[in-house]
Amino acid sequence: MATIDTFRPEDERQITAMYRRVFGADAAEGNRLRWEWQYTRNPSRPLEGPQIWVAREGPTIIGQYAAMPVRVSVLGQEIGGSWGMDVMVAPERQRQGLGEMLFRTWEQHVGAALGLGLSESSYRLFQKLRWPNVGPVPCFVKPLTRRALRRPNWPMPINRFVSAVTLPLVRIVARARPLKAGIEPIARFGEEFTALWQRLAPAFTLAVRRDARYLNWKFCDAPHVRYNAVALKRGDQVQGYAVYRHLQEARGRVTLLVDLLADPGDEAGVETLLGWVDREAKAADSDKIRAFCLHGAFGRALKHAGYFQVKSTMEFTAKINAVEVPASFYQDTSGWHVTLGDSDQDR
Repeated sequence: MATIDTFRPEDERQITAMYRRVFGADAAEGNRLRWEWQYTRNPSRPLEGPQIWVAREGPTIIGQYAAMPVRVSVLGQEIGGSWGMDVMVAPERQRQGLGEMLFRTWEQHVGAALGLGLSESSYRLFQKLRWPNVGPVPCFVKPLTRRALRRPNWPMPINRFVSAVTLPLVRIVARARPLKAGIEPIARFGEEFTALWQRLAPAFTLAVRRDARYLNWKFCDAPHVRYNAVALKRGDQVQGYAVYRHLQEARGRVTLLVDLLADPGDEAGVETLLGWVDREAKAADSDKIRAFCLHGAFGRALKHAGYFQVKSTMEFTAKINAVEVPASFYQDTSGWHVTLGDSDQDR
């Protein structure tokens, strides 16, 4: 019979081998590159070690549930939480309830259990356990060139026709807008960003603590992805930031707006950050910009800046255990701040 306990350093070799069996050699290599950064160097890691639970059968590891610990602001209170991420069960032991056992163990040990980018099987499990259904994180896309609306599964003649028909609209949406505040590229986040978070945290009903330690770990020290970051400044005071990167996809180049923080009521500041990302995307010859954003005010700002809301593939779930929250907390997520940069969705 399987037993579940916490990760031990000597488990790493077995877990790596099982990861290769379940996900393939390429995914296992990517996991190896992220391992130390993601689990050991995480600034919110508990003193006792990484938040990883394993299922054992004798000396053999047959399952794992790994989580990314974070500090979470919930209705003005800061609690410990974590993003559930790498769950796997040995192929010969799948569909025997081990995944549910691992999941329940994780959920019982964290103050806020968070899941982003759920697989179909994970989503079904959350439904089975009657977790609050908060829906997907909305996806927004801003077209910049005639190639922006091309689909890899469409024949090229259809793609060319759609590009020609939509070009006048794209030119209007992609027009340059003046910046209304100062923007400064940054290589690392200083303590002024911790002060920024402390000022803005009360504006969100749920958000991961975005202080300097977290931001540097998440966006500056990541070994597998390279990000660009800018600060929104008025005078000498930092009033927001944006994190983004460029990548090549099928049929086009994309700029991802990975994370954004500013006062939700600072319309000019948010517009300035979005305007800067526009300019950077065009300079990188991107065909479109894509963003995932749950907060209502930021979503409206994106639409005002020329973004269109499209079907989202990033399912999201959350369960708060450490503090009492009303039922309405899960029904109205317009004050929750969740972006692509949360969890490990941007790999």
